[in-house]
Amino acid sequence: MEMSNYSVINDVFEPPLAVNPSLQANFILNDQSIAAFKSRVVDGLSVLSQQFENRAKPFSGIAAEQLRELFSCLSLEQPLHSFSAALDELKSLYFNDAVYFHDGQYMAHLNCPIVYPAVIAELLLAAINSSMDTWDQSAGATLIEQKLINWTCQKIGFDDHADGIFTSGGTQSNLMGLMLARDNFCFQNLAHNVRTQGLPAQADKLRVMTSKHAHFSVQKSLALLGLGFQSVIAIDSDAQYRMCPQALERALQVAQERAELPFAIVATAGTTDFGSIDNLTAIAAVARRFNVWLHVDAAYGGGLLISNQHRQRINGIELADSVTIDFHKTFFQPVSCGAFFLRDRKNFNYLTYHADYLNPANQDPEERPNLVNKSIQTTRRFDALKLWLSLRVIGADVLGGYFDQVINLAAELYQTKTLHQDFEFLHHPELSALVFRYRCSDDSLNCHVNEAVRKKLFTEGDIIIAGTKVDGESYLKVTLLNPNVDSQQLIARFGAISAMAKQLEQECVASVGESHD
Repeated sequence: MEMSNYSVINDVFEPPLAVNPSLQANFILNDQSIAAFKSRVVDGLSVLSQQFENRAKPFSGIAAEQLRELFSCLSLEQPLHSFSAALDELKSLYFNDAVYFHDGQYMAHLNCPIVYPAVIAELLLAAINSSMDTWDQSAGATLIEQKLINWTCQKIGFDDHADGIFTSGGTQSNLMGLMLARDNFCFQNLAHNVRTQGLPAQADKLRVMTSKHAHFSVQKSLALLGLGFQSVIAIDSDAQYRMCPQALERALQVAQERAELPFAIVATAGTTDFGSIDNLTAIAAVARRFNVWLHVDAAYGGGLLISNQHRQRINGIELADSVTIDFHKTFFQPVSCGAFFLRDRKNFNYLTYHADYLNPANQDPEERPNLVNKSIQTTRRFDALKLWLSLRVIGADVLGGYFDQVINLAAELYQTKTLHQDFEFLHHPELSALVFRYRCSDDSLNCHVNEAVRKKLFTEGDIIIAGTKVDGESYLKVTLLNPNVDSQQLIARFGAISAMAKQLEQECVASVGESHD
């Protein structure tokens, strides 16, 4: 339908009377609407630019009930029929109170600032809207993704038998690793095909070994796979919160004595709280001795693959059977951009399903590669384009340098002796995470004061940090992922945290004194 079928007055779409505007205005992106689309993109970028330029802190501090009030009077049955009006509304509903990860004062979770070539790629991939399941829906996009998969496999240290697939992130990748490990074990050791026959009679004996500090998606995956939390055996860690290979070996021996069936070990290269990297080489040796699949969750630490200074910290990853990497954590890509990798591509056969209308079994994979054969998703975004454009414009050395910068910042912060006067640090950082707490004069106040600090910081919105618990005690946590921050800025922020903690401690002591009176 031609754009001339409606008029635009003051950015309000005015269709002829008695005609449904949704049928009259051409909002379908094509050659006829590209000019209008371009104009609206410029409008959107103008609003975004204002938000970036005018923000003084990463979060407004708005309370949930305040934000809910803004939504209470809205009706999605009544469109605004105006792009400008919709953008103005979006300012109050989203932009003004979003959490801005690009701000250097945001230091809470594994949310990185992003490189802008990847944002441009987001626009391009959304506009073309390729679906990555089959060749006849993606063509060149398939080859771009496969090229990135092959490149990453080489960075890991896998040989030509390896393969992989882009995923929504670490949770999906870990699920895939554990699913393929389970199915491979059942087929090889129990002569049982889970794909066609369901879980074997011995399913309640299947076990997975992982660190106590592994990501919670391990437990979630085992629940989704029908094995339950009870199938996860948590292995003790050392003083740096890394899984102890000796404890792992003992647990495997005990499992065998109990006639249990360990089918996978999950090692972590960058735990969420501490950034700890398990001894991958030693754990791989244990896995080989017991003939158990080794999955390495490198969602956080995967950025070490392109590090110029710290690549050796992830040595041993090449010994894994499968690997998780999140490019949207330490490759500075927008969410979502993760990937899953297999040492032996033949193991993808455990999840492949051939549909006659989509990827028939008689189709030559060399002639028409269908990525759906390797994915638990069917329709799937072309997220690989973000990393592709970043590498082609910026290069891996620059991205790796960004990660090196935040790793070095964490080490420098830890080594700042003046901070140790006010704060107790639990570990020497291997990556860019630090777990610590303000040390009260009365230890009984530690948990209360540190929890209060985190909540007050979030409410004020100037500095955003996270919290966690270790052995039942409350701690604070920062995850440094912004390479534009320098050590002096960080030390100043820790000074502000210390000042707030002192004030809250004094208020707490005064409150206790008043209650005693």
